[in-house]
Amino acid sequence: MHETEPGSRQSAAPRVDRTMFAIVVSAIVCICLPLGLAPEQSSKMVSWLYSGITQHFGVLYQLGCCALIVFLVGLGLSRHGSVRLGGQDARPDFSNFSWAGMLFCAGTGATLLVWAGTEWVYYYDSPPFGAQPRSPSAIEWAAAYGPFHWGVTAWFIYALPTIAIAYHFYQRRVPHLCASTGCHQLLGPRGNRSLLGRGVDTIAMLALLGGTGTSLGMIGPMISTVSAELLGVPNSFGLQMAVLAFCVALFSLSVFLGLEKGIKRLSDLNVVAALLMLLYVLAVGPTLFILKMSTDTLGFMASNFVRMMTWTDPVEATGFVEDWTIFYWAWWIAYAPVIGVFVTRISRGRTLRQVIFSMVLFGSAGCWLFYFVLGNYGLYLELQGQLPVVDIMGAEDKNVALTRMLLHLPLGSLVLALFALVSVVSVATTYDSASYTLASTVTAELRADDNPGRWHRVFWALASGVLPLFMIFVGGMDIIRLGVLAASFPVIFMGMLMAMALVRSLREDNSRQ
Repeated sequence: MHETEPGSRQSAAPRVDRTMFAIVVSAIVCICLPLGLAPEQSSKMVSWLYSGITQHFGVLYQLGCCALIVFLVGLGLSRHGSVRLGGQDARPDFSNFSWAGMLFCAGTGATLLVWAGTEWVYYYDSPPFGAQPRSPSAIEWAAAYGPFHWGVTAWFIYALPTIAIAYHFYQRRVPHLCASTGCHQLLGPRGNRSLLGRGVDTIAMLALLGGTGTSLGMIGPMISTVSAELLGVPNSFGLQMAVLAFCVALFSLSVFLGLEKGIKRLSDLNVVAALLMLLYVLAVGPTLFILKMSTDTLGFMASNFVRMMTWTDPVEATGFVEDWTIFYWAWWIAYAPVIGVFVTRISRGRTLRQVIFSMVLFGSAGCWLFYFVLGNYGLYLELQGQLPVVDIMGAEDKNVALTRMLLHLPLGSLVLALFALVSVVSVATTYDSASYTLASTVTAELRADDNPGRWHRVFWALASGVLPLFMIFVGGMDIIRLGVLAASFPVIFMGMLMAMALVRSLREDNSRQ
């Protein structure tokens, strides 16, 4: 695998696609300027766009996700599932542990840490299906809906662009590692340089920049809150900026080192540190309650999965589906093409069946572990009256509530420090994969053994870090969040194109054998 060095005589860095580079940088500037100069008007416009999409096209997201699951399960179990990426003699570049860790960290990010411990509060106070707030029924729905949103559907959404891009990249030898590679069969002779190809890649990159900006914008205040508690200093705007600057510096160094020395090692460290933290919470916390509640939630989700997937709330129209389920499906869809690019790069030597079902298994199990341990621990504190988690969230925010939950444990300060470490490494691994994906997309030609130039990866690491810094300064993180969801709408049709291109390529290649 070529890790190109600046100025290396042995191998020149892959050439940058200047047209694509200029398009994306110009789009970032055009987005940031209106948000900074007219934040109120921009917020209203994006909110209007998001409301229109969720209210009028929300059912499209739900039906699309149902069809997607059926399609990928059928593909994985068919004869095409045995196709090995890179050829029948290809072997994986990474161990199962490292591969699973990298795809998990890329697909979740540090926001999982915050939501896993606190998302149940929203459903506990405002449960779905007409349940009474804070009732036994509300508790069951509260424990189940978070894992449902971060479970199998999310990872099936990620799997579609992954196998579509990977198949064309490895089997068809398309020399471009970008979202449009998944649609290559339909793009015509110009491929990713066609107007449609440029459009697909631009939408994917903008969605990723907004999504990673939102992730860092969400986790930054959490890390800042924890740091302020540990250091005994006020949680100021300056501290938030210092935290974000440190995170940007860390993942810029990691992405400079590359896949093997940087991203892989950080992902391995992140998985180990997170497991240690969760095992400690499980061991010293309400172990029996966590185990029993987790088991109950698994059965509850399984028995209600179809109902939760297809519930549109047409009669009472409480807005629950639009605010939560459609929000999450749109979130994963917006991220999916770029996650597909990164997972493609690390998946050579694996079969389509392995990629599909391993992504769903490892991804869902990892997310559920966080929700089952941290979420049920917080739920126990609330139900037993040991810590008023709901009231703290109402009076303060979820960051303060989660901080006090962890401090309630034995050696709480040490647990909080470990949580801060996991948070920093999580956001770093997310940005590593994002920067790698952005650099790959804006590289003119990239073969299976090549990586984008180091300066190129570092540039996108810094560029993606500047956006959340700017947005926190102007107070517009909600604008980015809504913008990402609006960007997910065209990605739905991008996914349809990828599915069509994949099926056509599989049939053509199978007929030649």
